[in-house]
Amino acid sequence: MTTDWQQREDVDWMLDEGKTWAIVGLSGDPSRTAYQIAAALQRAGKRIVPIHPDAPTVLGEQGYASLAEVPFPIDVVDVFRRSEAAGPYADEAVAIGAGGVWFQLGVVDPEAFTRTSAAGVRMVMDTCPMIEWRKRGS
Repeated sequence: MTTDWQQREDVDWMLDEGKTWAIVGLSGDPSRTAYQIAAALQRAGKRIVPIHPDAPTVLGEQGYASLAEVPFPIDVVDVFRRSEAAGPYADEAVAIGAGGVWFQLGVVDPEAFTRTSAAGVRMVMDTCPMIEWRKRGS
């Protein structure tokens, strides 16, 4: 069953057209899901941009403390935060002109979805790029 926030065309656009992915909550801890997904995105040819208050360099990419500090365009903002803390990152993604926002598996904020969609930015929630690639057989 597809929800409004898992529209196939939005998922496909992000997976196919999103070349630069800001990963909110990415640290250098390889045991964390964000690290594993970021590494998989890199293997799929995506540029990852760590977004973390400590701004660590992760997987060879310079980190930034916030989305606003990134000095180049971001295609997709991938958020690894609890649902109650995720909404402001969707708003920041809209503010910086990102093409899409992706809330990871278990992260749902219907109000953020409504705001982001109303701003004309694609948004996907409560799934993972790896799950979606597997669904497509890639």
